[in-house]
Amino acid sequence: MNFTVRNTANTVAERGEFMKATHPLTLPAITAVLMLCLGGCSGMSDQDKSTVIGAGAGAVGGAVLTGGSAVGTAGGAAVGGVIGHEVSKDKSN
Repeated sequence: MNFTVRNTANTVAERGEFMKATHPLTLPAITAVLMLCLGGCSGMSDQDKSTVIGAGAGAVGGAVLTGGSAVGTAGGAAVGGVIGHEVSKDKSN
């Protein structure tokens, strides 16, 4: 009997071609979006910043706890945003 060994690498990752080509505008585009997002926070109050930070942390926590579920991520963002908003309230009232 004669057996022939064939290369069965069918996917891009198996062929070693994964992430070889990157568009030349990828890094500048990501940098521009990041700068715009960070610039949008400059006029926020401390309470607004705490709300956004809480929502971001809640979204990450919700995604981790639910295995990336969209409902878990959105729920975590909502709960985190409320907690961040309430924690940073002015205590003088």
